[in-house]
Amino acid sequence: MLEWFNPRLSGLKIEQIDDDCIDALVEELVLSERKPSTVNRYLSLLRAMLNAAILWRWLKFAPKVRQVKDRAKRVRWLTFGEAMRLLTQLPPHLSDMAAFSLETGLRRSNVTGLTWTQVDLDRSVAWIHADQAKGRRAIPVPLSSTACAILRKWILQHHEFVFVYRGRRVIQTNTKAWRLALDRAGIKNFRWHDLRHTWASWHAQNGTPRHILQELGGWSDERMVKNYAHLSVQHLTPHVDQLHSVLRQGSLPVGRIRRIREPSE
Repeated sequence: MLEWFNPRLSGLKIEQIDDDCIDALVEELVLSERKPSTVNRYLSLLRAMLNAAILWRWLKFAPKVRQVKDRAKRVRWLTFGEAMRLLTQLPPHLSDMAAFSLETGLRRSNVTGLTWTQVDLDRSVAWIHADQAKGRRAIPVPLSSTACAILRKWILQHHEFVFVYRGRRVIQTNTKAWRLALDRAGIKNFRWHDLRHTWASWHAQNGTPRHILQELGGWSDERMVKNYAHLSVQHLTPHVDQLHSVLRQGSLPVGRIRRIREPSE
């Protein structure tokens, strides 16, 4: 279990193991082939490590690490209208960071830690170094015109980090300002990490091929991408239309089609 946690937490300061970080870890565990009881053992170990850090006075307090009750998990994502409503309620620095997340699908730590050395606006590209990625593989990040426009607003704000507040790098996003903006926007049960879910869901609905989405999101396991597969139905529509076309032409003996038995029969 420690071998599993090590590459995912290596390089983080212990105070950076926050709610968003834990949510990402839980998501990866839940979507793996591990049983719920096994997932809970991993989470118990993580809880023990954080509690030890408090005992040793490395931390003042630790985020809660809750047990999972069921492997089934619904993807939480926003409609475009909901997302725009949220952005208008956030303070400028969080609004730009959230909008950039929706454009790129980057994880919270990659957005808060983004430096100007990782950005090439002339080529409309950014990159996440291997030691900054959860999968320990470098991630190329193509930038949309909207993402580039957001970055240009911050060019002269800091010599190293892209997104700052009052001259200092932004580290925490789950702040009072974030929670108040969610309330004002009428959005419930939504975490910063769900911006990444929203980005992936929009891509799936727009028909982005699964292997392309996997590469864009920096996932090493295709099973993570399958979490959004049900949102893409474009490849199914022609088959539905074809059936109706056949029925209209009278090619199927509709009157003789037997009733399909229910599984319980």
